Formats: sequence, structure tokens, C-alpha cells
Amino acid sequence: MENGKKRLAVLVGCNYPNTQHELNGCINDVLAMRDVLVKRFGFDHSQIELLTDAPGSLVMPTGANIKKALDQMVNKAESGDVLFFHYSGHGTRIPSSKPGHPFRQDEAIVPCDFNLITDVDFRQLVNRLPKGTSITILSDSCHSGGLIDKEKEQIGPTSATNDGTLQSNSPKTIPFESILQHLTSMTSINTSDIGTHLLESFGADASLKFRLHPLELDLFESVKPDEGILLSGCQANETSADVNPMMNGGKAYGAFSNAVQMVLKDHLGPLSNKQVVLMARKSLGAGGLVQHPCLYCSDENADAIFLWQA
Repeated sequence: MENGKKRLAVLVGCNYPNTQHELNGCINDVLAMRDVLVKRFGFDHSQIELLTDAPGSLVMPTGANIKKALDQMVNKAESGDVLFFHYSGHGTRIPSSKPGHPFRQDEAIVPCDFNLITDVDFRQLVNRLPKGTSITILSDSCHSGGLIDKEKEQIGPTSATNDGTLQSNSPKTIPFESILQHLTSMTSINTSDIGTHLLESFGADASLKFRLHPLELDLFESVKPDEGILLSGCQANETSADVNPMMNGGKAYGAFSNAVQMVLKDHLGPLSNKQVVLMARKSLGAGGLVQHPCLYCSDENADAIFLWQA
């Protein structure tokens, strides 16, 4: 793919302030990324949409608002454009609705209103890309491996466990049971089917995963090879850390977002997507964090330059 004509980005940081799920570094993550996009990768401020749940935010990062921003970005895209989505916030895993997979779990991100955006939504987004356009998704959230449904795994799970995570960090996950409890309090419907609650609460703004019949979801097969590139903060079965060194006077940050920032700072020349993920893994390991970033994309895009840096 040639260097893009336009560079478009949507950056989402969710700290969930004043809730039991509060994080500290997610807004810092996307503000830092915005600076890097402008100074290093040639993005224009006017082509970057920032959604955070900071006090006074004009556009909150609800499920509907995030999907609207992503849809508008894809709608504006033309062949040769470079698209980027950075999400820092909570992730979760939900029971699969696909027939024949009773024990399988699917990945989702958790917007500030709990209107989940699932792997099926990201698959549909990638399938809508104009030919010759790429979208790079950097998801600094728990269980983010596999967030683009059916995307090819390039750097995937290891057999490591999550026992070594430093105590001062908060996992960026909200368990399925907690999400179900929150949604039940909104709908007062007595069911463990999360789709029922999401449809009742959000209607047409709910994820496609819950609005379509399971058999219809098979229509969202990936177009091989597609132009979706996912850099996930951890494996699907792992948590990503929210690091809060404020007791030492430092800024809070997402461990994966910060690792990518450090990699880019230490290597000013172009890096491939594969190099960015492997170097971020090494950086996290050196910092004592047990989470393993993954890369999901086509073979060609694994070796393509991250964000097509000139």
C-alpha cells in the first residue's frame, strides 16, 4: 500500500470517573498518542477526533458515539488513506452467541455507558474499508486479543500466566458478571442474556452481535487478505495494566500504550507492525508486567510499516 493521501484518527480514552471501575491513565494515553500522530506521523489536528470521559467533555465516549466516529472516519476514507483507532479503557469477554460454541467467549470493549462494542462490530468496520485503505487498531484493554473477528494471528498467545503483575496496577477489565449486574439494574429484566439487556437499553445502537441472528453473523466473514491491523495490549485471556505512579509524582498510563510510546521514542526510523509489537512485549517484560501484546493482520501487513511512516 502506498503512503496515504489522508490520515484520519479516532482516539478514545475512558477513565470511568467516580465509579467502582475507575482507571487513571486512559485519557493520558490518548492525549500522548495525539501528539505523536501529529509530530511523527503527519496527522493533522483537524483529522483527529478525540473522545474522553473527562469532566466537561462535549462528546462522551458512549458506544453510539464511538461507533459514529468510526463510521464517519471510514465513510471519509478513500484509496490510499491511513486510518487509526486508539482505544484505552476497559475490555471484557462475553459468552459467544454462535451456534456450536457454548463455551467460547468473544471480546468487546466497554464504553463509558457499557454499550459494548464487539469483535463483530470491528469486523464489519474492516469489511467496509475502501480498497487500498488500511485501519490500524491499537487497543489497550483487557482481553483485546482477537478484537477483530476472524483476523489472522501473527503474534499470538504464549503459555505464560498472569501471576506476576505488579500490585500497584489496576487490570483494565470489567468481568462479564459485573457488566450483567449493571445492565440488569438499568433494565430490571431477570435474564442472564446480555443481548436482551443491551437491546432493551440501547436499541439500534447496540452491537451487531446482538441485533443480528447468529446465522447472519456468518455473513461477516473476513475478506482475505483484508486491511485490518490489530495491535492488542494483551492476549484474549489476559489483562492489561493501568499503571498509577502518581504516588511518585508521575503520570498514570496504560502499560501497553506507554510501551508503544517508549518503542517509538527509542526508534525514530520506520518500524514494522511486527517490530512494534515485539518491542512492546520486551519493554513490558523488562518492567515486570506479565501481559503479552499480540498482532492480528494479513501476512503482508505484519511486515508493513506502522502507520505507513515515510
